[in-house]
Amino acid sequence: MQENPLSQKIIGATIEVHRTLGGPGLLESVYEESLAWELQNQGLRIQRQAAIPITYKGHRLADPLRLDLLVEELVIVEVKAVATYNTIFETQALTYLRLMNLRLALVINFGEKYVKDGVHRVVNNLQ
Repeated sequence: MQENPLSQKIIGATIEVHRTLGGPGLLESVYEESLAWELQNQGLRIQRQAAIPITYKGHRLADPLRLDLLVEELVIVEVKAVATYNTIFETQALTYLRLMNLRLALVINFGEKYVKDGVHRVVNNLQ
């Protein structure tokens, strides 16, 4: 599956999770686990809190990068649950994409009244 159709499935699952849990106000971990369950229930392969090794000048760092969700090894999903969104989240997601040589990340803020307003696409050489 390509990134764009996959992102549509992820966004649909996001809306379902937000609706079912009653909107904003819960911890990020609750939304993350619920979204992972929803996506797995749709038959998608999910890695939750995936440990991605980081190498600096040939030296493997002791602490790996931790992604909230990696879907089908194609799309990074970073889950937030904040009242005030910060664009630094998108900058971080772009760095993750570059480090992993991937093309699409979704930063999803479940802290929005309408979660569709909290979905932010971050692309790295994706058409």
